[in-house]
Amino acid sequence: MKKQLILLSVAAVIALSGCGKNESAENAMTSNQGEDHSQMNHSNSSQLPKGLKEATNPTYKVGSEAIIKADHMAGMNGATATIVGAYTTTAYAVSYTPTTGGEKVTNHKWVIHEEIKDAGDKPYDPGSEVVLQADHMAGMNGATAIIDSAEQTTVYMFDYVPTTGGEKMKNHKWVTESELSPK
Repeated sequence: MKKQLILLSVAAVIALSGCGKNESAENAMTSNQGEDHSQMNHSNSSQLPKGLKEATNPTYKVGSEAIIKADHMAGMNGATATIVGAYTTTAYAVSYTPTTGGEKVTNHKWVIHEEIKDAGDKPYDPGSEVVLQADHMAGMNGATAIIDSAEQTTVYMFDYVPTTGGEKMKNHKWVTESELSPK
């Protein structure tokens, strides 16, 4: 009986320590706005939304490096980004309740115009209600959202190694031009 209790205790410790590791640098993500990015998806996919247009003369060219000045995720602020893509669009900060349940997410940065269901040619104004087709976070795709702010800008997809250590993040979407600085 004691052996079984000890084995059960060891198994519980291993399971709990595994959970702790899953919530480490990659998943313990909080921005200055208090946004919890613990459900951020990291697909490494280079797939782009339909209709997204490449920027004709971006400040940061594909293949160049820049310093990230955003903390959408732990280890992002101050890391070196290698630019994978630059696109001209409208970037939105949005608030929504995840389709998977849970607390409302406020001021999530960024969802781009092409990641909104049935988006027309005109940008949305703050206060507009939209349906998201982005999967940056669990429960985002299909969620009804309110546009908090809109910014016509160049957005970048990039690779980087978090300043907190860990594996290289590939094809991260999105930062705006104002969230990068020259290296």
